[in-house]
Amino acid sequence: MANIRSKTQDIYSLEQLSSKSSRVHALHPMVKLISTLLFVVIIVSFNRYEFVRLIPFVFYPVILMALSETPWSIMLRRAALALPFALLAGISNILFDTDTAFVIGYLPVSFGLVSFISILFRTFLCVAAVLILVAVTPFNQLTNQLRRLHAPDIFVTLFEMIYRYIGVLLDEASAMYTAYILRSTEHKGLQMRHMGSFAGQLLIRSYDRAERVYNAMKCRGYNSLASRSKVIPLTGSDIFYLAAVSLPVILLRVFDINKLFTAVF
Repeated sequence: MANIRSKTQDIYSLEQLSSKSSRVHALHPMVKLISTLLFVVIIVSFNRYEFVRLIPFVFYPVILMALSETPWSIMLRRAALALPFALLAGISNILFDTDTAFVIGYLPVSFGLVSFISILFRTFLCVAAVLILVAVTPFNQLTNQLRRLHAPDIFVTLFEMIYRYIGVLLDEASAMYTAYILRSTEHKGLQMRHMGSFAGQLLIRSYDRAERVYNAMKCRGYNSLASRSKVIPLTGSDIFYLAAVSLPVILLRVFDINKLFTAVF
């Protein structure tokens, strides 16, 4: 916990990239949200054995990161956090789906291994698409567009509060940990026997502070419904972007480009 404050900055570092000025940042937030949802839905719709057909979809994160000047270091570090969950979900395929899919040289490759790699790759593509959306769109614009899509307001508000109060929770944890270390110089780190009381006090302190923050927001006129009246008009660039992203993604889903290349060449 020694670097809790730096970890807090790391959590919001991706959102800070949304203040940049590029062609992707200037696009309508609804267009960026719809294109991301379309990309994720199409990626998820593929069969678990269709790993080769997923490879052309790499164009989406690569091109968008280049146009938006999003650093690869931040993107890969964040995407790597989701891969262990996909690893646990797909490792059973290797163990139970042992039929041979193809042979490389004298080495047989099972269907389970193919599906395992496909799960990892799909997870990376979906997470990368969402991270790019956060990196090029301010958080308040994202929640505004979710409300315009008639997402349940209670879920959008909870999403806003949880995301914003993560910093409050970590700040309180950092202050409590510093106080604990100053009072317990003979031990290094938090002792297991103090974990229960530490967690309880953290919950109480973070709840009280979050309530004060929310009351301050209400005093300053916070209203989750007020943002619905703010409508940003679409431009020609927005429509062109939506078409430039949607058409290739849909075509790659409908047609097997690998078979087309094989038939031609």
